Amino acid sequence: MSNEPSDQHRHEHQHRHEHQHRHEHQHPHEHQVLNPATEEVIATVPAATPEDVAAAVARATGAQRGWAALAPADRARLLRRFAAVVDDHIEELAALEVREAGHPIGNARWEAGNVRDLLDYAAGGAERLNGAQIPVAGGLNVTFHEPLGVVAVIAPWNFPMPIAAWGTAPALAAGNAVVLKPAETTPLTALRLAELALEAGLPEGLFQVLPGAGPVAGAALVEHPGVAKVVFTGSTAVGKGIMATCAAGVKPVTLELGGKSPNIVFADADIERAAASAPGSFLDNTGQDCCARSRILVQRGVYDRFMELLAPAVTSFVVGDPADPATAMGPLISAAQRERVRSYVPEDAPAAIRGEAPKGKGFWYPATVLEATGPGDRAAVEEIFGPVAVVLPFEDEADAVRLANATDYGLSGSIWTRDVGRAVRVSRAVAAGNLSVNSHSSVRYATPFGGYKQSGLGRELGPDALTAFTETKNVFISTEEQ
Repeated sequence: MSNEPSDQHRHEHQHRHEHQHRHEHQHPHEHQVLNPATEEVIATVPAATPEDVAAAVARATGAQRGWAALAPADRARLLRRFAAVVDDHIEELAALEVREAGHPIGNARWEAGNVRDLLDYAAGGAERLNGAQIPVAGGLNVTFHEPLGVVAVIAPWNFPMPIAAWGTAPALAAGNAVVLKPAETTPLTALRLAELALEAGLPEGLFQVLPGAGPVAGAALVEHPGVAKVVFTGSTAVGKGIMATCAAGVKPVTLELGGKSPNIVFADADIERAAASAPGSFLDNTGQDCCARSRILVQRGVYDRFMELLAPAVTSFVVGDPADPATAMGPLISAAQRERVRSYVPEDAPAAIRGEAPKGKGFWYPATVLEATGPGDRAAVEEIFGPVAVVLPFEDEADAVRLANATDYGLSGSIWTRDVGRAVRVSRAVAAGNLSVNSHSSVRYATPFGGYKQSGLGRELGPDALTAFTETKNVFISTEEQ
């Protein structure tokens, strides 16, 4: 199956046509999608109401019964077909992500490919969702992993495609139906994935996408008694509210929330490599990444040398048109997000390093590095979610661990050292769910992902992802003579 750019252009033309006729009289249940690099309206999409949510959950409930009744091999076959259809549309999906999220085209291609890979990986789990036989006296004891039913996935705007798939793919593979609510600013790739699922042969109603506002559509999904589990990625504040609502119905949740991850550079590290790689660790996706290493902790003996090397690495980071393959960093998602980032960096702030950003239309912000006056600085402890990092010196290993843990978050982090023993000690001492040594990689679909403390609850991805979307049933069969 080949890419279909003509279909994409037709959809976008239709959205523009609708916008031209509705701009002055936009329906309250519609939402405009902007290109963050140009501020142009690229689409108008429906905004789901609570009634829409109720209807979607009803459809999903019916579809789930038939899906769960399929042989695991048949579910796996359909999910692999879905992965193949996504693969045929990588370029289309990537181009759509560039337009709605402002992601550089190279990043967007990786994101679409991650959806494909995760669907394929999860499909393999459908036939390996094994229970157990447990030795007990007087009989046979076995366990079964049974699907929950309808799962609500509430995805963020920073990585719209892959994070939507993180919840959707294993939930489907385990025999559930999914109702996905994408972020208001980035619904287009999710809507297209739902179309591709039908094209691949997944049953109607099994995977539905409902764009809409969080306080309306999102809240209705979380509160609906027909939703068996909620998967949410977003801010810690909103996650706490979702968890409180789910508690009233004793409804399980998986939460992937905020982060303020450390990048710890010891004096014995490869300083040149550590400095050259540091910009990508907090500028990727314009810093709109829960895993961003936005606290750079550098041992005092190499602090000055590290800063000398960091400056050209930051200022050479190419910022501009996301559709240009040479671009490394695009715009922020919205004007509101830009103002939030600005609030952490006053105009008179003594930035140690400041890059360039395009002028004119678009939600641009330059790469910025601040030197903190202390670990309690607001910019050093709060999640900025923009292209801003704070650098702090540390004295020794104990001091590095203390600073790394001096935050409410615990999602990711990096440790740079040539000492294997130190790498293991610090990895065990830092309270975070995903750490990398001499690397900034946090996400692999085959390994678990999640945070400590205020960074979330539960784990996504990895070999056990499917079991998070099941109930474990224990059955004892007496073998006593009747």
